[in-house]
Amino acid sequence: MMPNVDPRQLKKMMQRMGMSVEEIENVEEVVIKTPDREYIFRDAEVTVMNVKGQKTYQISGKPEIVEKASEEDAKLVAEKTGKSIEEAKKALEEANGDIAQAIINLSS
Repeated sequence: MMPNVDPRQLKKMMQRMGMSVEEIENVEEVVIKTPDREYIFRDAEVTVMNVKGQKTYQISGKPEIVEKASEEDAKLVAEKTGKSIEEAKKALEEANGDIAQAIINLSS
């Protein structure tokens, strides 16, 4: 924030500029999905800034990053182990995308 500024004064200034900031209470989990991985924030702090109707969300916390299995990787694991594509995808997710580990896990 700005040094030597009273938080109440800062809040009033923000309101005059059409800005408000609030925290979403009791957030249990936030998930961001991309084509090749998921970012899972557990017990995250989420703040919403509203500037003249435009909302911006800020997430604070350490994410758990989960790699998604590609279709080619899943096909390879399924072919090598004789398992279904669904079983291969699950094994790849559990092995964090490691093909060799997924094959070992399904073979044992």
